[in-house]
Amino acid sequence: MAKRKREITEAKIERFIKEGRGQGTGKEYLPWLRIQDVPSEGRATRGVGWTTGRRHELLSDIERDYCYLLDYSDDVSDIREQFPLLPLEETLLIAEKVGVEHPTDPKTGIPIVMTTDFMITFKDKNYARTVKPASQIENERTIEKFEIERLYWESRHVDWGMITDQDLPEALIRNIEWVHKEYHNDDVSELGVYTVQNLQRMLASRLQDGETIARACLSCDEQLGLEVGTSLAMFRHFIARKIWSVNMNERIQPTLAAKDFIVNVQVEKLAKGG
Repeated sequence: MAKRKREITEAKIERFIKEGRGQGTGKEYLPWLRIQDVPSEGRATRGVGWTTGRRHELLSDIERDYCYLLDYSDDVSDIREQFPLLPLEETLLIAEKVGVEHPTDPKTGIPIVMTTDFMITFKDKNYARTVKPASQIENERTIEKFEIERLYWESRHVDWGMITDQDLPEALIRNIEWVHKEYHNDDVSELGVYTVQNLQRMLASRLQDGETIARACLSCDEQLGLEVGTSLAMFRHFIARKIWSVNMNERIQPTLAAKDFIVNVQVEKLAKGG
């Protein structure tokens, strides 16, 4: 099957603008770039965000990992990825002033609309963040593009910064990744509050007695007549929803006992729709 052409044309830029790309907030935001629009660096992903309730267009592993951190933060109220630096004329002018070449499409030679990887609303203030592997930040051409981006946000009095893979806490990110898809767990409504609370109490008791996560979850499945894997999914749900407070900086492994990293269990929160 032939690959779709992804070159940039002036008509394509106009179409993106008319589609509302780069506009909106929260669930209504439309990223300027989608996975199918550009070659990805690593494994591109579309994960449903806890914060926004929409699928995020993440073009690399490092973008995905950083988005996990943002999603987990209670102080982040919006995450807008692939945020366009518009109008195009402004970045063209900045490039001319600092004497560097503006990014262009390699096939058409048309200047492209530059993007910042993330626009983050943190405690009601916006922050622009570019996410790149540390191995790339010393590249001269990359530095030139960073300068255009930095000056663009400086003119708007928006804090701009750069995040590398060396800034990302591996254990915390992998834990968030492990529980992420269970944030929205259909078993909560299907089982009902009473069964879920009963499961939570039984599971907490077994874990605090020193059983491994896997063994405790399997035992709860058997005792309550649940499909195998239900209790483990709920365990992840309790963590994702922060119903259970755990030490997220230590890797959570189902084969390990959990009593040392579970800090607090709140059964009552489920009854309130938490």
